[in-house]
Amino acid sequence: MAFADDTTNVQNRNSVRSPASITWAVWKALFLREAVARLFAGRAAWVWILVEPVVHLFYLNLLFGFVLQRLISGIDGGMFITTGVVGFLMVQNTAMRSKEAITANMGLFTYRQVFPIDTVLVRAALEAMLVLISALFLFTGLGLFGSGVVPHDVLSVMAALSALWLSGLGLGLMMSVANELVPEIGKITDMLFRPLYFLSGIMYPVSAIPPAYRDWLLVNPFVHGIETLRTGFFPQYHAVEGVSLSYLLVFALVTLCLGLALHVRFGGRLVAQ
Repeated sequence: MAFADDTTNVQNRNSVRSPASITWAVWKALFLREAVARLFAGRAAWVWILVEPVVHLFYLNLLFGFVLQRLISGIDGGMFITTGVVGFLMVQNTAMRSKEAITANMGLFTYRQVFPIDTVLVRAALEAMLVLISALFLFTGLGLFGSGVVPHDVLSVMAALSALWLSGLGLGLMMSVANELVPEIGKITDMLFRPLYFLSGIMYPVSAIPPAYRDWLLVNPFVHGIETLRTGFFPQYHAVEGVSLSYLLVFALVTLCLGLALHVRFGGRLVAQ
């Protein structure tokens, strides 16, 4: 109802408002709608958003904590895994939630100010905000237990998280169109992200991988973002040769361009469905 009212107001004032102000009003209305749906979808849904990463990290520390202490001496194992999980979730949650944005908001395309790409961009922004809130919650908890949670290079951390989010957004733009045109692609992408979880260096340092296989691991662009994130947090952590944030940024740029091109090419078909 709130979205309909906001959109009606936009329609009534089209003649006196600029395209940029109309787009901003649409994004605000969509963001409010998405936030309410995400945080209050069920009983205490917002609590689970915070608790789920904590449970996740607890099991990872239980399974790999002892091994990590042997591989990364001098670095807190809990923080090491947390940085990996936060970095990967920034990509995965953004991409996978954005993939379903068009389907979830199909009824809104009767308003001519709302385009499919708007729903993807807003949902990606919401997911980034939720991941950052969850990360703040996790770091606060680890800090209370004595872990060092303040990064020594804030700019590197911000750059890595931004590049990972842009990668997720690019993938989300592409998959949101593909998911509508060929629904089976959505199932394939779900399966692809499962092995990527284990191939992105979340639970182990890349330096622990034998050199013969390390080059193959570095083909995964998310590894570069997570390794850069860790070098920003831990001054004593040194990424292996070949890790480059530029590689991830190029991947993000390519996926963004392809995603935008798909929305331009098939935008009319997506609205008509």
